[in-house]
Amino acid sequence: MIVTKNIGFIRLLKLSGQHFLWLLPLMAGIALLYHFNIITFKIPWIPVSVIGTAVAFYVGFKNNQSYDRLWEARKIWGGIVNDSRTWAMMVDGFITNQFTTVDVPDTELKKIKKKLIYRHIAWLYAHRSQLLVPTSWEHIKQSGHFGKTAERFQKYFGVGLIDDEQTRSSLDNFLQPDEYDRLINATNTATQIINEQSRDLTQLRKNDIIDDFRHMQMEGVLRTFYELQGKNERIKKFPLPRQYANMSNYFVGIFIAFLPFSMIPEMMDIGQLGFWLSIPVVALIGWIYIAMELVGDYSENPFSGMANDIPMLSLCRVIEIDLREILGETELPPSIEAKKGILM
Repeated sequence: MIVTKNIGFIRLLKLSGQHFLWLLPLMAGIALLYHFNIITFKIPWIPVSVIGTAVAFYVGFKNNQSYDRLWEARKIWGGIVNDSRTWAMMVDGFITNQFTTVDVPDTELKKIKKKLIYRHIAWLYAHRSQLLVPTSWEHIKQSGHFGKTAERFQKYFGVGLIDDEQTRSSLDNFLQPDEYDRLINATNTATQIINEQSRDLTQLRKNDIIDDFRHMQMEGVLRTFYELQGKNERIKKFPLPRQYANMSNYFVGIFIAFLPFSMIPEMMDIGQLGFWLSIPVVALIGWIYIAMELVGDYSENPFSGMANDIPMLSLCRVIEIDLREILGETELPPSIEAKKGILM
């Protein structure tokens, strides 16, 4: 997530300036062809403007849908933050000797609380890790230029900025050794971690450490975690429909292909100044349409490890700090700080 007030010009060039490397030579070549009368035909401006207007509407629709996916993902993670705090509150307040016939030592109760809360922290990081596994339609999985560009974006404007934080969030820091060995190889580790929580609650009910009401309440919170996890997985595993995601690429390309054959001869009617101005102006218009397309293209997958992502690691760390404070711990990990204006 970009957290600076503005996107600096230098960063903007790094993200999309490479398109000038082919737009400027292309427009300069076409302008020279007109200048030396090698080509003389001219496409009327009205059909080109109609195409440009239609493309702008279509790209705008795609960007709106991409933003909806991004904002929905952020709301889901907001729910994870709130329900995680609720879970820790219940663990801290419900696990007592109120219903036991023989008192359980305080040290044992604290051990149970820590196990349940630490296991939930493990669920957070496991869920985040699973969401970062790339799908076949994400940029990082594409071949050629697109894949290499995505790798560069991830390294310098994405998850590459926080590689040093991975050891702090390793699951073996929060799961007991036997659990870690058993759960880490599960098909869906996050799902199995929540199921372990449910098994422990059942055992606590058998031991009368919690009553039926508290058992049901805590199981209800676990159910909400499954719901929130499933919503995130739906966004991750169901792409923006390809007919919307890809057709806009072709439409932008068609518009840029027609644009110079209409605008360059139009501007050359002004004279020599119009000839020189036509090259950067037409290239700039083409870049604007490409940039609009890129905004939606890199926002439709909010769990792709890039700058537009939901800051999952930061949210996980916020929850971890809150939950460990509820346990009374004082040696807490630092909050995740933004790097290069990007919070991951």
